[in-house]
Amino acid sequence: MSTVLKAFSKEELIEKFKAIYAKGWIENKRGKNDGAVGNTLEYLLEIPENNLPIPNAAEWELKAQRSTTSSLLTMFHTEPSPTAMSIVPNILLPKYGWPHTEAGKKYPEGEKSFRATLNASSFTDRGLKVNVNDDERKVEIIFDNSNTDERHADWTKSVNERAGHLGNFDIVPYWGFDDLFHKAGTKLKNCFYVRADVKREGKGKKRKEYFLCNYVLKLSNFDQAKFIQAIRDGKIYIDFDARTGHNHGTKFRIRYSDIPSLYKNAEVVIDERGKDK
Repeated sequence: MSTVLKAFSKEELIEKFKAIYAKGWIENKRGKNDGAVGNTLEYLLEIPENNLPIPNAAEWELKAQRSTTSSLLTMFHTEPSPTAMSIVPNILLPKYGWPHTEAGKKYPEGEKSFRATLNASSFTDRGLKVNVNDDERKVEIIFDNSNTDERHADWTKSVNERAGHLGNFDIVPYWGFDDLFHKAGTKLKNCFYVRADVKREGKGKKRKEYFLCNYVLKLSNFDQAKFIQAIRDGKIYIDFDARTGHNHGTKFRIRYSDIPSLYKNAEVVIDERGKDK
């Protein structure tokens, strides 16, 4: 593919999406991962990965998925405050972590894990939950042992020993609203959101996957109030992925189908769902 780009307007890009839909089913030659639809579109549009060659391209992104996927989209990575305390490796892991499934095997005997996906709609089975603190303009992680499942009794006992109590965190992990607005606004200010139906043909090594890019939205004007409401409604997840030897980072994630709820404007470019070509 040529790396020489022709800049085109958003209107021209929309026409390109329509032309791709008009082609019908397109073979996936970009792998089995969640990014295959986006990578296929980038190939057909002749653009580098996630680099839309339109005016103010840095303010626009391409988000694409299979219509059948249940995977969460990682919006951005950001560690909780107070950042100087390195909350995850210094507090959450040593005081609230649990034995890693590979402890004594792949990792040392005492390896602990703090791997959890949280939202604001319900507590996890270890009593963890996201809380929107409007008074202090913070998104917090809270711990309530009364919501811990009985099967974690040994873990609860160890938390009491390590933390010294079973109340909420002494230092509550949080993200300030303004910091989150900056992160999310930078990553998701405007985007084209594409969903593709999927079909597979053949067997074994000859089995092939095909995409039909039949749903395209033009999303603009990321809305801060809608973003906080999405967190409050449990549509946005905070994903911790740490073990004693390594913190893989804390992520804010969302289901692809909920992305439009974060924007003031959602313009339908193509909606031919349910119409096989």
